[in-house]
Amino acid sequence: MESLIPFDYATLRVIWWALLGVLLIAFAVMDGFDLGVAALLPVVARTDVERRVVINVVGPVWEGNQVWLITGGGAIFAAWPLLYAASFSGFYLAMMLVLVALIVRPVGFKYRSKMEGTRWRGTWDHVLCASGVVAALVFGVAMGNLIVGVPFGFDAAALRPEYHGHFYQLFSPFALLAGLLSLAMLIMHGAVLLAWRTDGAVAARARRAGRLAALLTAALFAAGGFWVANGIDGHVITGALDGMAPSDPLLKTVVAQPGAWIGNFARWPLAWIAPALGVGGALLVAAMLGGRRHSLTFIVSSLSIVGVILTVGLALFPFLMPSSSDPRFGLTIWDASSSRLTLWIMLLATGFFLPIITLYTAWVYRVMRGKVTSESVDGTPNSY
Repeated sequence: MESLIPFDYATLRVIWWALLGVLLIAFAVMDGFDLGVAALLPVVARTDVERRVVINVVGPVWEGNQVWLITGGGAIFAAWPLLYAASFSGFYLAMMLVLVALIVRPVGFKYRSKMEGTRWRGTWDHVLCASGVVAALVFGVAMGNLIVGVPFGFDAAALRPEYHGHFYQLFSPFALLAGLLSLAMLIMHGAVLLAWRTDGAVAARARRAGRLAALLTAALFAAGGFWVANGIDGHVITGALDGMAPSDPLLKTVVAQPGAWIGNFARWPLAWIAPALGVGGALLVAAMLGGRRHSLTFIVSSLSIVGVILTVGLALFPFLMPSSSDPRFGLTIWDASSSRLTLWIMLLATGFFLPIITLYTAWVYRVMRGKVTSESVDGTPNSY
């Protein structure tokens, strides 16, 4: 069977590393503005009608956007089982916190307008805002922990992951900076969408909030890059590593070196495009939010998110999850994947279903295009 696979094992591993990045970026871009809009709810909407307008901007699409999170989790489970096991055990409580935030969010959407009481609606508005803030913050904290290293190892006999840290250890100073970057970035993205899809006072407040969030995104991203280059040890594989060999994370030698996460940018000069997109895109969003080219501003905001996530992925490559307990336990694309046959079958399935999901998503957004106003909300019986 494997003789019929057109790609060798090493190539399939790189393809799945790239696909994982695509899925993470798709989630951050598509579901990211949902979280940003929710976090902005009390800032841009002052009256009940304005809050309904903001909620109905994302109301028809938020469920579909979460498909990218489910797809990404499924891809990690199928293609990178060791990464799935180590990350879900190490980040268990943090992931439960995210799950609670993502679970109460649909309840807020569905229940908020079921009763007209001010206290009732105000409570659900706060729930929606908190869900957006918590999820965006924790996702960023998780990315920050990948850069500083996660305290885990493996049982050499059974290759079982063993987590050596505790919940509060996840919230180190650098991880919190990464969390604030994630929150500012998604608020920027949500504000751009609100400035595009609403009008009047809501749009004006969204533009002001978006400019501030965009400037914070650029500043925090630049500060994080300086910190990584000068204050955080990266990991370097020193021994030979066979990209065609079966997965075994205990067969490599790794050393920690100051500033090593910048090494890939020195080896691949084109990789600097990613951080340039992250900073430049955010600054451009701040400048463009006052104009009328809303769709272009949204594209630029999306490119800024792409730049931030690509920067992390390229800096860590080939690592997926470095270990701060012992650098040799860190998981790389060469020693944490499923078998060659599994990767190939999953690639075929992804090649079939991913275009369908993309086309359906594009169709939904085309149907739901146009501004959301108080008149459209009041005139539509199915609105939130």
